[in-house]
Amino acid sequence: MPGGHQIDLPGGRRTAGPHRQGNPYRTGRRYGVRVEEIDRAIVALLSGDGRMSFTELAKQTGLSVSAAHQRVRRLEQAGVIKGYAALCSADEIGLPLTAFISIKPFDAAAPDDVPQRLEPISAIEACHSVAGDENYILKVRVASPAALEDLLQEIRGVAGVSTRTTIVLSTPYENRPPAIP
Repeated sequence: MPGGHQIDLPGGRRTAGPHRQGNPYRTGRRYGVRVEEIDRAIVALLSGDGRMSFTELAKQTGLSVSAAHQRVRRLEQAGVIKGYAALCSADEIGLPLTAFISIKPFDAAAPDDVPQRLEPISAIEACHSVAGDENYILKVRVASPAALEDLLQEIRGVAGVSTRTTIVLSTPYENRPPAIP
């Protein structure tokens, strides 16, 4: 391909390298519409290893270190890359029990402020608005079944909701990098 090359991505995928110039974010379009192929490769690589050095990122994408740094900075400024985080072992930090809690308000006519009411509860790792019988599904991590029981009481009291809980027995994988089209 003229002006480009192949880039190896996580999962054994390959993609074309850089071949267009200009700022892909000037149009204000959303990520899925106008992000260049090389930027998709950068996002895929950093999703797999957020601590990857600019030198290694440049090597894997065929860019100069300066160009890789510049593109990452633009992706951050555009909100495509929202941040970087350490992935901790829940078992090692004393939170071996993971559960999913489906919640539904007792009063369907009440204002839908459940996420705001529950946000201060640190045991809630994620809150997803869903279609179906329940309104939200929460992912929680706690130290024990007794701690889960206490958390359920707190959620019910704070948010005025009924709950249905599923306890995770094992997690073959999680926190996988997204499959970027």
